Amino acid sequence: MRHLLATFLMLLSFTTQAEEALMLYGGDGHKQFLGCLNCSKYDGNALCNKYGQSGSKYSSESIWNKYGNFGSKYSNFSPWNKYSASAPIIVDKNGNSYGYFSANKYHPNRTRYSPFLALLDLVVANDDLEAARDAYCGD
Repeated sequence: MRHLLATFLMLLSFTTQAEEALMLYGGDGHKQFLGCLNCSKYDGNALCNKYGQSGSKYSSESIWNKYGNFGSKYSNFSPWNKYSASAPIIVDKNGNSYGYFSANKYHPNRTRYSPFLALLDLVVANDDLEAARDAYCGD
């Protein structure tokens, strides 16, 4: 079943390649840039660029660092915390909001974009951030 979810999520990730870059901001007042959710993995700011600050599982500012403020399932600033009220927000270059990138299903403004919901739910269900990242990014 995990393989099916990973394959499904990988296919959904390709649908996120929209014209409009969707950026993720977190932390106090959502002032910390965390990366681009749907940019090419060759983009320096992409969450899928594992060599960039936003995509590295070792970066303190990455949502993929399970020990960091933005990647720990226990941090209030992390999208993976299913109880968080302070998850990162998704915005475009004009500042239009696409909801909060949050595993908290009860967050009143949780994103409704299905590929992102699939990723959030997969991380919560499997508790395997690295596998979810690989599935989402196509690695």
